[in-house]
Amino acid sequence: MNNDWTTCKIGDICKKICSGGTPKSNEPSYYGGNIPWLNTKEINFNRIYNTEKYITSSGFDNSSAKWIDANSVIVALYGATAAKVSINTIPLTTNQACCNLTIDETVADYRYVYYYLRRNYQHLALLANGGAQQNLNAQQIKDFNIILPQLPIQHKIANILWTIDDKIELNRRINDNLEEQAKALFNHYFIQNTENLGEWQDGVLT
Repeated sequence: MNNDWTTCKIGDICKKICSGGTPKSNEPSYYGGNIPWLNTKEINFNRIYNTEKYITSSGFDNSSAKWIDANSVIVALYGATAAKVSINTIPLTTNQACCNLTIDETVADYRYVYYYLRRNYQHLALLANGGAQQNLNAQQIKDFNIILPQLPIQHKIANILWTIDDKIELNRRINDNLEEQAKALFNHYFIQNTENLGEWQDGVLT
């Protein structure tokens, strides 16, 4: 390996590592606010632009939820998504099953860390323990080794992979839009305006 590449622990390249919290689900006043709240089921090697649920200031104040800076690396700790990672593009809060890594940008590119953990998902997942529910803990994340090139090289690697993901995301959105157009056309011709199609005849597919 190039001498300019070093091995260190995830904990060594983070300014902050924390989990989150969940407001009581039986308290309606804690939900439906304007504070983004991330559940681990939304973590799937992706960028987080918004969340499925939002909490209120009361929900935030009466739970262990914490604000997580944008461009953090979020690792799922529990269940089916354990060891999967995401990047949040917005400040948000999370539940307690997320390990939120605020990367020290003077030593590491957060995108490089994300792609490294994404590439090493299987290795990280092997650390999970416990029966049917495979769980990780924050200490295991902190102690996980990462190989780092010099920061300019990290930026180059991250830029290439980020650009590829941008194109994948654009194609996905185009496909989603085409699918919606197809559904609208199907609905227009075969559900709402069947009288314009003339008479139908039964036949056999051959």
